[in-house]
Amino acid sequence: MREPRWFQWVRGVGLCLLTLFTVIPLYVMVTTSVKPLSDVQDTFQWFPSALTLEPYVDMWSTVRLADYFVNSAVVSLGAAAFSVLIALFAAYAISRYRFRGRDAFRFTVLSTQMFPGILFLLPLYLIYASVGQATGIVLQGSHIGLIITYLTFSLPFSIWMLVSYFDSIPVDLDEAAYIDGAGPVQTLWRVVIPAAKPGIAAVAIYAFMTAWGETLFASIMTDSDSTTLAIGLRDYSTQSTVYWNEVMSASLVVSIPVVLGFLALQRYLVQGLTAGAVK
Repeated sequence: MREPRWFQWVRGVGLCLLTLFTVIPLYVMVTTSVKPLSDVQDTFQWFPSALTLEPYVDMWSTVRLADYFVNSAVVSLGAAAFSVLIALFAAYAISRYRFRGRDAFRFTVLSTQMFPGILFLLPLYLIYASVGQATGIVLQGSHIGLIITYLTFSLPFSIWMLVSYFDSIPVDLDEAAYIDGAGPVQTLWRVVIPAAKPGIAAVAIYAFMTAWGETLFASIMTDSDSTTLAIGLRDYSTQSTVYWNEVMSASLVVSIPVVLGFLALQRYLVQGLTAGAVK
């Protein structure tokens, strides 16, 4: 079927507009990050009058960016690791075993994604405060508290994603492992997990990216010692001025881990997200 010429023109114009919509903010961010502060405080200029790398050097001393970077890395890696570990066992049980309430559990896990995150903010805050008063375990303002918070968002979708991927793996592999004398846990670790690497990578990327850029809960559940990058970037704004060039340079630097991780594992991410789409 031949496409009409008008459709080709509309498609071309639409793609160009979408490209500009994506590229222009990136261009402004990159050019602002290499401008002197005097350039970004005056009238906006599309082209910098001078190029400098000082914002990339000064951004580490203007705020405690290195500490924020470590906090984000600990929280994001912890949330990704626990999401993968818990989702593996939960998804394997749902995919391979038939038990009462199985369908209801799957529906409940997926239905939690319908609720906005802000709905859980006050309940989690009160729960953390109650746990701290009752046991002395400090969750408010700690890394472990923030990791548990992010698990409430990433874990349901991680389980649902891995269930779809495990369903696409033939059960014959499990049965062959049972014949060889392997138990359920050995079958999971030695047979199913090696075959499910794309799905596991997709879950890890999703959980990491969710935790890395989250701002709402990080603004409430952290203190000065556990502040993450998403919240720490606002420290570049003071009562007298806003260091826009350093904000942009820091934003570019903190996005590097996510971009590199996505580029390295993008083929696994696509396979994991599309697993089970065609039966």
